[in-house]
Amino acid sequence: MTIRTAAEATSRRPHLKLHPVERRASIALALLFAVRMLGLFLLTPVFAVAALSIPGGNDATKVGLALGAYGLTQAILQIPLGVASDRYGRRPIIVAGLLLFIAGGIICALAPNVDWIIVGRVVQGLGAVSAAITAWVADATRPEVRTRAMAMVGGSIGISFAVSLVLSPLLVGAFGLSGLFWAISLLGFLCLLIATFVVPVVPPGEPAIVQARPRDVLRHGDLLRLNFGVYCLHFVLMSIFVVAPGLLQRLGGYTESRLWEVYLPVILMSFVLMVPAVFYTETRHMHKQALEVSVAGLVVVMGLLPLASRGFYGLVVLMVGFFVAFNILEALQPSLVSRVAPPEFKGLALGFYNTAQALGVFSGGVVGGLLAQHAGTSPVFLVAAALVFVWFLVTRGFRDAA
Repeated sequence: MTIRTAAEATSRRPHLKLHPVERRASIALALLFAVRMLGLFLLTPVFAVAALSIPGGNDATKVGLALGAYGLTQAILQIPLGVASDRYGRRPIIVAGLLLFIAGGIICALAPNVDWIIVGRVVQGLGAVSAAITAWVADATRPEVRTRAMAMVGGSIGISFAVSLVLSPLLVGAFGLSGLFWAISLLGFLCLLIATFVVPVVPPGEPAIVQARPRDVLRHGDLLRLNFGVYCLHFVLMSIFVVAPGLLQRLGGYTESRLWEVYLPVILMSFVLMVPAVFYTETRHMHKQALEVSVAGLVVVMGLLPLASRGFYGLVVLMVGFFVAFNILEALQPSLVSRVAPPEFKGLALGFYNTAQALGVFSGGVVGGLLAQHAGTSPVFLVAAALVFVWFLVTRGFRDAA
């Protein structure tokens, strides 16, 4: 009788909703994160072919470095700026970071060669405010609704990259590579307005990042698995886009300004296939299974790419498969971090997670560029496939996060 009464009480318990201030803050911070990531991603879909028009742009190593350079400075500064945001406030640190992001975009827009674009991307990365933004989300939300807010921010990354796939070729076609960088700087200014005027004032969250110890995160097996996962995901993303635009251009006859004609149906189809998978995962609470299946799918896609990349339609089909898995994982993993991290070091856990993501961006761009320059296209896919296979083995040890 007691058990039945407790079960009935649980079933009648109202579903927790975001308060108006929580909803406004979550939406504004997700928008801030999305627009900033869009500015960082816009270069990725077209740079490998658009760079051919500037001095040094035919060097795949430099192209890969330019794509991933911002990841290095982001990785170095992510946690220090997160700690600084605890001490001096979220808004001042984020505003300062966005000013550096805008300055880096201007350097790239005025760059006479690919070397100066690398410099500009490094400056962009100095504005490493992802940890500060996610900490701001934690400040603005109660623990019982925080996972939903974090999922909004995490999902915004996948959406940003999807938009960049279509928007980037159109901007390059209309305004050239320099115009693309001016558009990136404009997006940075839009972020500045959102951070200054749209995100509501909220009290500092507890516990602060500075109160936690790094060894707490480094001893947590599931957090290490998630950090390794986001590193692998962004390594693969950046490495394949060192070579994918050139393959689409060669196999399909598309110029950089028309690549959106390929990217748009690819991303739309991937979202059509992704949404039911995400819905099923959430309603059945199968987060661990979704993580394993998505990573296994990436292993298959990357293993087949060396063969399928010899034909245009095979390449397009596998790109759809890649983005189905990518979008699921990009939304799922930050949510899992907020689920498995104990409250006393949630902020630091998110800082390490964002650092691992940035390192993946840098490593993927550099390694992809080196392999493309000295070994060709297929080794880029094979190295990425091997890394994802290791990720799959590591993921098998992940505990239930429901």
